Amino acid sequence: MVAKKDLCVLVLAGGKGTRMKSDLPKPLHKVSGNAMLCHILNTAQRLTPSKIGVLTGHQAQLVKETVQKNLKNWGINTPVDFILQKQLTGSGTAAKDSMPFMKKYEHALILAGDAPLIKADTLKKLIQTHNKAKAACTVFTVDIDNPKGYGRIVKDSKNNFIKIVEESEAAGTPRAAIKEVNSGMYIFDTKALAAMLPLLRPQGPKKEYYLTDVLALLKQKGHKVEVFKAADCSEAMGINSKKQLAEAEQLMQQKINDMLMESGITLINPALTYIGAGVKIGADSVIYPNTFISGKTMIGAGCIIGPGCWIEDSIIAENVRLKSGCYLTGATIGPNCTAGPYAHLRPGAVLKENAKVGNFVEIKKSVIGKNSKVPHLTYIGDTDMGANVNIGAGTITCNYDGVNKYKTMIGEGVFVGSNTNFVAPVAVGKNSRIGAGSTITQDIPAGMLSIARARQVNLKTKSKVKKDKKK
Repeated sequence: MVAKKDLCVLVLAGGKGTRMKSDLPKPLHKVSGNAMLCHILNTAQRLTPSKIGVLTGHQAQLVKETVQKNLKNWGINTPVDFILQKQLTGSGTAAKDSMPFMKKYEHALILAGDAPLIKADTLKKLIQTHNKAKAACTVFTVDIDNPKGYGRIVKDSKNNFIKIVEESEAAGTPRAAIKEVNSGMYIFDTKALAAMLPLLRPQGPKKEYYLTDVLALLKQKGHKVEVFKAADCSEAMGINSKKQLAEAEQLMQQKINDMLMESGITLINPALTYIGAGVKIGADSVIYPNTFISGKTMIGAGCIIGPGCWIEDSIIAENVRLKSGCYLTGATIGPNCTAGPYAHLRPGAVLKENAKVGNFVEIKKSVIGKNSKVPHLTYIGDTDMGANVNIGAGTITCNYDGVNKYKTMIGEGVFVGSNTNFVAPVAVGKNSRIGAGSTITQDIPAGMLSIARARQVNLKTKSKVKKDKKK
C-alpha cells in the first residue's frame, strides 16, 4: 500500500513551450483564470502527499518566484520544494535531477506541468491500481481517436504492458494506429526508478533521455509495470500551443458550467459565460451571457447577474441584482442590493443591505449604508455613509489633493442635492440637507440645511441676439 506519508508528487514544469510563441513559461499560462501550475498543485494537494516537488528548467527563477508568491492565494498548504533541471535534455534527465527529492519517499507520483485538466479522483484510482498490482511503475494512459504526437502503449496478447513507442518510431508502422497513448504521468516505486535511471541512453537526433525508456527497462529486469487507462481523454491533455490552451479553457469552462447548473444555477447561455474554477454561486441565481466571474468571488442564492458584467474577487450576498455592464473588483455587496447598469465598484466598496447604486456610479473604498441610494452619475471615494442617505446626481467626493487622500463622513438620513462637491476631509451630520450645486468645505451639524454656492446675479447686456435674416 502507498501510505500518504510514503508518497511525494513531482510536477515536471521545466519545459520551454516553444510552440506557445510566448516569453511566459508554459506552466504559468492561465486556464480558467489561474496558471496551469495552480490547477495541478491543487489537484496534487488533494492526494495529501507528504510533499510536492516542482521541477523547474526554462526561466526557473520566474517559475519558482511566481509559485512561492501565489501559494497562499492558490490555497496550497502542502510543503513545496523546487528542483532545478540543469540540462534540458529530456524527461529522463528531469527524473535524474529530481531523485534527491524523490528518494526520501517510497513512491513518487510524476505529473505533467502542462496538463491542468487532470482530476484528483482519477489520480486516486491510479494509485489504487498501483497498490493492487504491487507494481514498480503504473503508467497513466488514455484512448485518443487521433493519437498523432503521442507515445503509443504496446501490449501483448494478454493485455500486459510491453513498452512505449514514441511517435517518431511508430510512424509508418502498424503501431501508429494504436489509440492508447501515454499521458506522461506515472507512479513509481522510487527505489526501482533510481536503479533504472543510470541505464538510460540518449535517443533521437537531440540525444535526449526519455523517462518512457525506464518502463521497458523495468520489464527487462523482471519488475511489474501496470497500466491505468482513464475514461476521459481530456484529463491527459497536454498544452503545447495557444490553440490547445484555448481548447483546454473551453473544456474546463464546460465542466465548471455543468457543475454549476447541476447545483441549481441558471446560465442563460453557458457558451457565452465565463466562470473561474474558484468561484462559488448559490442556488437559484441567474447568470446572463457575456459575464466574466473570476478569482475568489462568492455569490449568494437568488441573485441576478448580467449581462456583460465583470466580477473579480468580490463577495455578493443573496438576492442581489447587478444590471448590465457592472464592473466589480474586490467589492462586498450585502443582501437585496441593486447596482447598475454600468456601475463601477472598486476595491473596498461595501454596499450594506438594500443599498442602491445606479448607472454610471463609481464607488471606491467606501461604505454605502443600509437603504442608502446613489442613483446615478456620481463618484464616492474614501467615504463612510450611514443608512437612508440619498445622493443626488453628479455628486463628487473630492478625496485627493494630489498627495494625500482624505475621508468624507456622511451621517444617516442625509439628503444631498444634485451636483454637490464634498472637499474632504469633511463630515455631514445626520438628517442634514444640502442644496443642489453646493461645494462643501466645512463640517455640517446634524439637522441643518447647507447651501454653499455663489449668489446668482442677472445683469443687463448691451448686445442683442441677432435675428435670422431668412426668418
